[in-house]
Amino acid sequence: MGMGNLAIQEHNEDLVFTAKIVPGSSGQTRICGLLDDMLKVKVSAAPEKGKANQCLIKFLAEQLGVKKNAVSIISGSTSPVKHVQVSGMNADMLLKKLNLNEQGLS
Repeated sequence: MGMGNLAIQEHNEDLVFTAKIVPGSSGQTRICGLLDDMLKVKVSAAPEKGKANQCLIKFLAEQLGVKKNAVSIISGSTSPVKHVQVSGMNADMLLKKLNLNEQGLS
């Protein structure tokens, strides 16, 4: 069975994927794997006034080695399930940076 694969849509120089946020978790923001075809991320910030969104953007930018303005939440800003767009990156790079490329390999 294994875990799902992250669903990524690529458009020219941009890609979009879905993230499921688990907010207000103690400790550090971290990726806790995949849930179906979504990236599950524990976010240390509380889900108020967009703090969790800012925290997610900052975290993903750091993980991916891109500027914060290259990462944007294009839908789901008030929902735990968010569509995240990253500029200037392809799916292979994204999976490598997030250490997801080995998943599903035996």
